[in-house]
Amino acid sequence: MDDLVTARCIVPMATNPNHHCVPGPCDPDDLIDGIIFAANYLGSTQLLSDKTPSKNIRMMQAQEAVSRIKEPEGDPQPMTEVDLFISTQRIKVLNADSQETMMDHPLRTISYIADIGNIVVLMARRRMPRTDSEENVETSEPSQDSKRQYKMICHVFESEDAQLIAQSIGQAFSVAYQEFLRANGINPEDLSQKEYSDLLNTQDMYNDDLIHFSKSENCKNVFIEKAKGEILGVVIVESGWGSILPTVIIANMMHAGPAERSGRLNIGDQIMSINGTSLVGLPLSTCQSIIKGLKNQSHVKLNIVRCPPVTTVLIRRPDLRYQLGFSVQNGIICSLMRGGIAERGGVRVGHRIIEINSQSVVATPHEKIVHILSSAVGEIHMKTMPAAMYRLLTAQEQPVYI
Repeated sequence: MDDLVTARCIVPMATNPNHHCVPGPCDPDDLIDGIIFAANYLGSTQLLSDKTPSKNIRMMQAQEAVSRIKEPEGDPQPMTEVDLFISTQRIKVLNADSQETMMDHPLRTISYIADIGNIVVLMARRRMPRTDSEENVETSEPSQDSKRQYKMICHVFESEDAQLIAQSIGQAFSVAYQEFLRANGINPEDLSQKEYSDLLNTQDMYNDDLIHFSKSENCKNVFIEKAKGEILGVVIVESGWGSILPTVIIANMMHAGPAERSGRLNIGDQIMSINGTSLVGLPLSTCQSIIKGLKNQSHVKLNIVRCPPVTTVLIRRPDLRYQLGFSVQNGIICSLMRGGIAERGGVRVGHRIIEINSQSVVATPHEKIVHILSSAVGEIHMKTMPAAMYRLLTAQEQPVYI
């Protein structure tokens, strides 16, 4: 996050000695669980912004957002009473009466914070897609990146605790960063943010997944013909949280079914779209419904990325100070730390670990897998596959074709 527009800091008495020197009005432990402020939501607006505006321009942008949303003095002001939930993970806006979620932003998406009197402005930034004419203009300029414009989405709130809200969000970023370091086995006193960032910058992201997905020979359009009323004849499973493109994977094919008859699909292929409908980011149940909806069609077009059923993982762990950043239960990866060395190495939630450093762990007890991983340093090579696919391939489950 960029620095705050206002920076009035209070140093609290932190109850957890691990959270050293985290200035702000809140106990850092409370920010991990989440705190709530009462506020009135006045509205939202969008502004255009350069990539790196100065502090003065940021404040002007915040004031512009307020002038657009706030009615003149004396005029009735539309507003909604809300609870503003702030934690080290996210900022949520809940309707104070119904407790329904009105907004839910991961903390990392908040770019700037401004408090102006009793007004708080939260600003999130996203880059605008460029038109052809904009691209032509930019290529003629010496500094292309500085000329690009972004949409700044500004949410405006009113609260007696405006200053505390702004300070608390800034403090949440600091606590979240320290928690991130600790989760990766780093003592914030021993390793600066720059040092850890420098380490991550030396590591390839997603263990060459980016290269694999970008090669045209791996991306295929597959056309399948079938009889109306005939199912496609596949079993699909999730690719796993942590995938570069979260979608579904072909885990099994019905013998002599349309998918197998085509001869163009393999177990492990990732489906990007079906008949022009993207499956990327959709829940498994939604993807299954889309495929079931093909039953009465005779022509099906799949856009796939050719992938082996087994995922190769390469984690680079300099020493034992760096925790791997994922948890395992009975050989299955249960959780993953965003942005850590494991995610960069290609670890995916929901995958079964097949091998660690060329050693099969299929029949290895949980405690031994944990010991192998916790003591490994240097390059850690693993092979994994979606746990649901593993159960199908080992006949632990019977396939249900769609």
